[in-house]
Order: sequence, then structure tokens, then C-alpha cells
Amino acid sequence: MNKINNIIELLQEEFPGLDPKPSKADPLDILIATMLSQNTTDKTSYRAFMNLKNDIGIWDEVLSAPLSRIKSAIRVCGLTNQKSAAIKKLLKELKQKQGKLSLKYLNKLSDEKIYEDLLQYDGVGLKTISCVMAFSLGRDVFPVDTHVHRVTNRLGIANAATPVKTFEQVKDKIPEGKKFLFHTLLIRFGRKICRSQNPLCGSCRLYDLCSFREKEFYAEKQDSMKNKTVPVDNNFIILEHV
Repeated sequence: MNKINNIIELLQEEFPGLDPKPSKADPLDILIATMLSQNTTDKTSYRAFMNLKNDIGIWDEVLSAPLSRIKSAIRVCGLTNQKSAAIKKLLKELKQKQGKLSLKYLNKLSDEKIYEDLLQYDGVGLKTISCVMAFSLGRDVFPVDTHVHRVTNRLGIANAATPVKTFEQVKDKIPEGKKFLFHTLLIRFGRKICRSQNPLCGSCRLYDLCSFREKEFYAEKQDSMKNKTVPVDNNFIILEHV
């Protein structure tokens, strides 16, 4: 836990002024936005989300719309067939179970019951549910996407082959009240410094705390590149804008 606190402090120095707060956006909006964000960039998935809203309308209208129209609206974000079918099925089943297209009833449920409830829907996994809980419901949970999975394993906080296993290993290690902050810091850090390909280990504030076996190699590689390797900021997170 001390290591995680140290990492959080260093990442706050890397991203000064960052004080993320849950958006309190509609939980169904967050759920569908997260589904759209799979295997694409946040900016692209945000465009797809806004296309659904602007071109079709409220979720009842999306449910009534032909699948072809949904596909057209979200085509920009890829995996069009899978995502459109999953969204259509989710809305249909939610309407059947709840009588209306709303997830606001989740506010009354415990964290455990929310996971249990939403896992019934195809295409909705632990990461998606955790995003709904963190970004919309204000729960102290720790969503694990590909960036968080990669960085926590390189840092030695987790030793897991999949994001789901990383989630199980890490969720109880993070100090109370800091899970949402840690999540958003790790996403930004994973995009800017601890990248999947050619991480910028020579520019990393966490170098001495890191367990990544190839960090010396990448630090030397970055040094040999001199000014050719420039960190690129990509701070747009879709769920902060829904």
C-alpha cells in the first residue's frame, strides 16, 4: 500500500492539477459509451456515442431503430456488427426486465449486487461495470482497462495475464478513496509514458519503483534517440465527457 501511495504521489507530479471527479452522468450512457470504447480510441468512440445521440436520439429510439441505422451511426469506431448487436440486445433485455430504459435503480444496490446484476447482460464485463460504478455512481472501485492492466503489471503491483485477473489482484490493495484517482492517473500515464510499444522509460518518474524487466533497454533506446522520442499527450477520456 505504501508503494501505491508513492506511485500516486509521483503521478500527481506528472499530471499536476488533476483532480478527477465522477461525472454523475446517466449510468446507461456510461455503460453504452464504455461498450463503444472497446478496441478503439476514446476520441473515436466518443464520436460514435454522439452519433447515436444526435442521429437517432434517446435510448428508446435507438432500441426501435433498425440495426442498420445503429451500425451506420457507430461505424466510425469499428467492430460495428458486434457493438451494434450488443447494444440492441442490451436495450431490449433491459426494457423487458425493468420496464424502462434506465439504470438509475443501481444507485440503491450494493457494489456486489451491481456486479451481479449487470453481468447478466452479454458483452458487459467487470471493466464495463466498474466504469459505470466509478464514473456515474461515484463508487470507490478500480476499473482495469488495457492501460491499467499493462502498467500495474510492469510496476509489480499485479502479476496477471488478463485485465480481469489484474482487477482481482489489485482492487483490495489500493487505499480507500483513491481507486478512481489511481485509475485515471494510470490511464494518462499509460498513454504518455508507459506505452505498449516503445515505453519512455528514460522519462519515467516511476523508474525506481518499477519491476519491468526491460526498463533499462528502453531507457537506453530512448537516450540513443535523443530528441526524436517525444511524449505525446492524449488526455481525452471518453467517460469524462459523456
